[in-house]
Amino acid sequence: MEKQPAVTHVILTGGVGSRLWPLSRKSQPKQYLDLFDHKSLFEMTVERNRNVANSIMVVGNVDNCHLSRKVLEKTNTPYVDIIESTPRNTAAAIAFAAFASDPDDILIVTPSDHIIDDMEQYEEAINQGIAKASEGYIVTFGIVPTKPETGYGYIERKGDDVVSFREKPNEVSAKDFISRGNFLWNSGMFCFKAGIFLEELKVYNPEIYKKSKIAWEASTNGNLDLQLSLDIPAISIDYAVMERSKKIKVVPSTFIWSDLGSFESVYDYLVTTGHPVDSNGNMVIGTTDYTAFVGLKNTIFVHTENANLILQKESSQEVRNVYNALEKVNSDLLQ
Repeated sequence: MEKQPAVTHVILTGGVGSRLWPLSRKSQPKQYLDLFDHKSLFEMTVERNRNVANSIMVVGNVDNCHLSRKVLEKTNTPYVDIIESTPRNTAAAIAFAAFASDPDDILIVTPSDHIIDDMEQYEEAINQGIAKASEGYIVTFGIVPTKPETGYGYIERKGDDVVSFREKPNEVSAKDFISRGNFLWNSGMFCFKAGIFLEELKVYNPEIYKKSKIAWEASTNGNLDLQLSLDIPAISIDYAVMERSKKIKVVPSTFIWSDLGSFESVYDYLVTTGHPVDSNGNMVIGTTDYTAFVGLKNTIFVHTENANLILQKESSQEVRNVYNALEKVNSDLLQ
């Protein structure tokens, strides 16, 4: 009887969530905040693929690996731990996971900070992805869009073939994408055989392949050396492989998905859970103290122990500017 390939869920935990400051900090990035059903997004990500994967691999960094460990120990989940000494973007992070696997192992690669609902549709999409990956394809997952969202990248497709990947569009382009009907939101989730991914990386970005391999082979218990890691170009998987390989397929799906990358998406999600909003659409996050909004609509008040943020819901993408300004002065408010 033919041996079934192992399926590993690879969880990438590198993001800081700068658009969710002051909730998301370097010491407690958004994927570890217990904001959602009293569980963190990371914990929900771990649970989500239990039915489809045999094992879990976490690619994190020196600043957050203890936070992942806490969740996995709490849930008694065995896992392989890969600890980056410095962030090198997703191409290298995924290469480390592939080097740590057998070439025939199928990897389901997901971020750790997304909300996903409608598990039946989700599992169906993942199983389709595994089937295509078994045939030697590199699979990306696209979400059928529900609105002309400017905060997501898009995948242009013809059937299950990818025509192009598009950066986050402006509003005019986003509306055009939706009206054309063959564009999907890019979920940032992938599925492939470890060996196939490494072959394609070697062809299309030999420098990342070679330098990631050197760093991986010199690692100790999954801990990567800082100096060797700094040699690796920091490039996303999209640029390094997805936009160039001829082996790409897309699985479209309608499961409910959000990357919770901004306070607008957090607001929209919290509304569905019954979080209070006043009659003018104003919301408070982070405190139960009585808070009154006068003459304001669709305003979000975010309270933390040492910093508050007040924003118009539509200006959510601009929170990153506050984060960047604080980073320039090396502020303790980012820690």
